[in-house]
Amino acid sequence: MLSLQHTLIIRFVPLNPTIIKREVARHLLTVQAVRLRPDQPFTWSSGWQSPIYCDNRVALSYPDVRTYIKNALADVIRQHFPSAEVIAGVATAGIPQGALVADVLGLPYCYVRPEPKKHGMGNQIEGRLEAGARVVVIEDLISTGGSSLKVVDALRQAGAEVLGMAAIFTYGFPLAAQNFADKNVSLVCLSDYEALLTEAQSLNYISADAMESLAAWRENPAEWGR
Repeated sequence: MLSLQHTLIIRFVPLNPTIIKREVARHLLTVQAVRLRPDQPFTWSSGWQSPIYCDNRVALSYPDVRTYIKNALADVIRQHFPSAEVIAGVATAGIPQGALVADVLGLPYCYVRPEPKKHGMGNQIEGRLEAGARVVVIEDLISTGGSSLKVVDALRQAGAEVLGMAAIFTYGFPLAAQNFADKNVSLVCLSDYEALLTEAQSLNYISADAMESLAAWRENPAEWGR
């Protein structure tokens, strides 16, 4: 297990997806934003048994990692969505990441709840969003994509043009790819499950036996561990 003390020296290398995938995976493992525990699996809200738990909010507590991620996300937007006019964060974990990225890019910012508030103004979108604005959505983690795409629906209903979504990490499930394709939403992620496993091996974070179990989970997560 890696130490909680984060001592990596981070040098941001822009516009190199291969480097960024591995660097982001390494940083998430080092600060324990990602936990790999095939022998004591986690239970997701869906009921799936999982050898991995990802909480990218932990990275916010480490200024060097936080800075690397926000700069990488900003570069993704400059490269893939250069006409972006507004950044929108997905509540709740995407809220701070989106605000950081909007600040780097000097763009207006809003965030979107899963559903409208049941009191006050009843807002689902918090912040000012003009009809016709070109929006990029910021998310921290993509699993099936269901909750993230509800935000896209809300933005479109408000009259925004959603250019796409940028996220820190994806498990790379085929279901997510299909869901994003069905909604005609472009998705760009800084890192993914394959890069994470590569870095976990490089850091001696897990054993060879555990690697086999982790790879098997990725192939059939709904049945893994049963």
